[in-house]
Amino acid sequence: MAKFKGKTAIITGASSGIGSSIAQHLAEEGANVVLAARREEKLVEVVNTINKWGKGKAYSIKTDVSNKEDVASMVKKAIDTFGEIDIYVNNAGVVGNGAVRNEKVEEWDQMIDVNIKGVLYGVHAVLPRMIENAAGHIVNIASVSGLEVTKSSTVYSATKYAVRAISMGLEKELARTGVRVTNISPGMVETERNSDKMPTDRKPLQTEDIAKAVIYAVTQPNYVNVNEVTVRPV
Repeated sequence: MAKFKGKTAIITGASSGIGSSIAQHLAEEGANVVLAARREEKLVEVVNTINKWGKGKAYSIKTDVSNKEDVASMVKKAIDTFGEIDIYVNNAGVVGNGAVRNEKVEEWDQMIDVNIKGVLYGVHAVLPRMIENAAGHIVNIASVSGLEVTKSSTVYSATKYAVRAISMGLEKELARTGVRVTNISPGMVETERNSDKMPTDRKPLQTEDIAKAVIYAVTQPNYVNVNEVTVRPV
């Protein structure tokens, strides 16, 4: 039996990689999924694949998560289309040159706008309705870079530390409201954008490994809140 039949999930950064895999796994379990990202053509490809399965329905909305009005409009369209938002996955993120000495200020700005503001704008857009319904699940995709800092990841790590802080604070703010919050911190995952950067001494994480972590968190009984999941290769 489909675990999410009649439920609706929004996944940002869903045009490829981890976001696309999360959307597909949720749809396989019967959820209607709204895919949000900037690359419209890629979004349509994923949506068409999901809709061919005849399980959960998929719908795409071109969205820039660093733009508050864009996110608010996307959430409104999702509600107009499917009625409610039961799961919101803050997956959109960018990785730039995070070393402060390199002075890549524009890259810092982009990471801050997408990785931090994008998360907050999404939460801001869905939270009032979730609280009103006394139900809902927010999943924030952070990174192990939010647990550890390298000499080239200072700014990127700072943004992912921020995502973890937002998740931890929200979990406390939302205690006893019925709304759950999960933070997931993946290690390096093999995707189309970084397949050439994968270590050769061990099998790298796959996008479906992170999607399965999301499924684990959101399928717990409604009195169970999985706050933090870290996923690393062996």
